Amino acid sequence: MPSPYRAIFAAPGTKKFSTAGFLGRMPLSMMGIGIVTMVSQLTGRYGLAGALSATVALSAAAIGPQISRLVDRYGQRRVLRPATLASLAAVTGLLLCAKYELPDFTLFVFAALVGCVPSVGSMIRSRWAVLYRGTPQLHTAYSFESVVDEICFIFGPIISIGLSTAWFPEAGPLMAGVFLAVGVFWLTSQRATEPVPQGREHHTKGSALRSGGLQVLVATFAATGAIFGSIDVVTVAYAEDQGHKAAASLVLAVYALGSCVAGAAFGLLRFKGAPAPRWLLGVCAMAVSMIPLQLVGNLPFLAVALFIAGLSIAPTMITTMALVELHVPRAKLTEGMTWVSTGLMVGVALGSSAAGWVIDAAGSDAGYAVPGLSGAVAVTVGFLGYRRLKKPVSQRGGTHEHGNGHGQREEQSNVA
Repeated sequence: MPSPYRAIFAAPGTKKFSTAGFLGRMPLSMMGIGIVTMVSQLTGRYGLAGALSATVALSAAAIGPQISRLVDRYGQRRVLRPATLASLAAVTGLLLCAKYELPDFTLFVFAALVGCVPSVGSMIRSRWAVLYRGTPQLHTAYSFESVVDEICFIFGPIISIGLSTAWFPEAGPLMAGVFLAVGVFWLTSQRATEPVPQGREHHTKGSALRSGGLQVLVATFAATGAIFGSIDVVTVAYAEDQGHKAAASLVLAVYALGSCVAGAAFGLLRFKGAPAPRWLLGVCAMAVSMIPLQLVGNLPFLAVALFIAGLSIAPTMITTMALVELHVPRAKLTEGMTWVSTGLMVGVALGSSAAGWVIDAAGSDAGYAVPGLSGAVAVTVGFLGYRRLKKPVSQRGGTHEHGNGHGQREEQSNVA
């Protein structure tokens, strides 16, 4: 491991909470595809499977920020454990209803409650922020976490689909629940690195989403999520048309691999100046990388094009989290990070639906127009809101945190 990455793990407890965070994030890439695989195997109804997966995503998008808001106020341990138990109970109910062929509405009820799952990635990033706020190490830590995200998306679907097809249909979502339970309960047992809750006195009324800069980031990443969601659906359909449906998982893994490689390299770099211009450049690069997908002629070409497209993902996400840290008061940092994830999840649901409609109407070749259009929307929103991103919050809320905070001016000059 390069020395900058070794350096961030010098602080006590970092290896443990990062490992727990990796386990707790695996369901992010396993649950949706696991539900689709399970339901399609048990019923043969892909429409129902997709609708349930979208319900889980939209539920998590709605509930996740509220959980993170409570975490900022009351602490990770007090909030995450009951939220996780509620989500696990809902997963159990969903699996039983599917297995025993209960009415469809029962599946949707439990799918909606699965959304109580906490945003584990935001919890881990908030721990890094406490330790390294105002230092170059925070950029490296955010880079490392983006690499971990991509590793989850490389292996999570393979594990989930493999278990459900080789063992029994419910195995994929069941294993996702196991990962969630182990990761969250292990993470919340690590009290020394847990951010100190700010308490009611440090919280202004309203949501972190009142920040104009955060609104721009969330709206842009809703369009970005539509890129991800549509590419997944269209790639599966395209591979099936080519007579190699099983190859879709490998092609999508190459997409995530490109992001993983770029994130690891990005973490070794050091930047000066404000992060907003780098963020806008990253959004533009993501949009431009959609152009070659319109010219796809075979699966090998598609794999190369997606690897190149993936190179812009992790650097843009890393810079986004740095911007969230600048535009949201400390007392609402976890909530602010979760709102970005919420934008992505909403976009994924919309992109998946739009891509499916286009594929049914015009074929898989035409489906890649959806991520192309989504990229154009992301660039448009980014340019329209760019002025807001150049104005970080002037007053950082809350000082009762352990770690080495050095103030806003130093944060703006050092954080990538």
